[in-house]
Amino acid sequence: MKSPFRNIYINNRLFWIIGVIAAFFAISFSVDILFYVAQAVIFIAIILVMVDAFLLFNSRSKLSATRKTSNALSLSDENNVHIIVRSKSPIPLQLHIIDELPYQLQKRDFAVDMKIANGQLLQIDYQVRPVIRGAYTFKNINIYAKSAIGLISRRYTFNDHLTVPVYPSLIQMKEYELKTLSRISFFEGVKKMRRIGHSYEFEQIKKYVRGDDVRSINWKATSRVGELMVNHYEDERSQQVFCIIDKSRSMKMPFNGLSLLDYAINSTLTIANIALKKEDRVGLMSFSDRIGTVLGPDKHHVQLRKILDALYNEKERFNEANYELLYLQIRNFIKVRSLIFLYTNFESLYAIERVVAILRKLNKLHLLVVIFFENSEITDYAKSDTGNLEDVYLTTVAQKFAVEKKLIRQELTKYGIQTIISTPEELSINTINKYLELKSRGLI
Repeated sequence: MKSPFRNIYINNRLFWIIGVIAAFFAISFSVDILFYVAQAVIFIAIILVMVDAFLLFNSRSKLSATRKTSNALSLSDENNVHIIVRSKSPIPLQLHIIDELPYQLQKRDFAVDMKIANGQLLQIDYQVRPVIRGAYTFKNINIYAKSAIGLISRRYTFNDHLTVPVYPSLIQMKEYELKTLSRISFFEGVKKMRRIGHSYEFEQIKKYVRGDDVRSINWKATSRVGELMVNHYEDERSQQVFCIIDKSRSMKMPFNGLSLLDYAINSTLTIANIALKKEDRVGLMSFSDRIGTVLGPDKHHVQLRKILDALYNEKERFNEANYELLYLQIRNFIKVRSLIFLYTNFESLYAIERVVAILRKLNKLHLLVVIFFENSEITDYAKSDTGNLEDVYLTTVAQKFAVEKKLIRQELTKYGIQTIISTPEELSINTINKYLELKSRGLI
């Protein structure tokens, strides 16, 4: 059985009283009466400590606390966590609450102060922003309670361990889903448009009118009714979309606490969800110096869960990306012309010159969209004012890097390769816009 003395903590108020007593004893060498005053203060302090201990440690004084959060946290988003505290103490208490957060958050000074009355139920809400994927373990909830006397505190420890996985941004995925799907658009002038095209499925059989494609004549239906009938085809909706993620060392660059790979993973989950809602078949592939995840295309609801689990386990590697190996993998695995989103990063013209020939070959086989990142910090620094020769030199170098990004885009556009150059924060929305643009143009 644990000793109750382990849960007693002395507050600053008692230390101040002890300091005053010591001062009285010191001054009593010159003023005799202060010696008796110090003794009286000691006696009163002991009585107050005993009363305070009785109020805090009697059998009627009880607290309970539980922690609640979602079953999975979203990477890079503010996730809500709730602590519910109930008091069964006969007196009001002042609480100092410390929640033992997961070590990945690197936050060791989290504490909340609050007052709670007898029988009151309070909820404490706070937010955490994880920047690393993985399992996060919340440990004990520690509450230090003190009465109105405030000389000592009683510690309550609640063993409420909770392990929660941090997945790619589910919040961002749902947010963009709501913004993108046309069925919930209420803006004036927005309407759903149906494009008539050819596929292997037809919507209805109708009478032939001048201008209809004679290749669509349904001869069996024509023979039954005695007049020309044509198949009215639906638009082909189930295209094939692949997200390919470069997880080599060029994607380890940090930005606002996240690596470029994490931004690419969040964007991949978002675009995969949108494409599945649009009834496209979505696949996933990752690579560096070797091929990583390979997930075949599918349009069923379970595909999103498979993609989420695969992205959860992706890790950066320290080697250079092998585009020759990627080309062979795509030739062998992706047999149908597809829309390919290639998430990577190029920082110099030399880097793009090494792989542009392979990208051109891929673009002939599929509709390739190369997505790379704009370093907004360098761009902002290139526009800053210069005050001395060193600033002029650094600004010039920053401008050189900014110009090279534009030259890389021009080099890819010259060969008909679709490109997206985006800041990490706007990656998801820019990718969605490109996907919707290509869909509306009928390129996939």
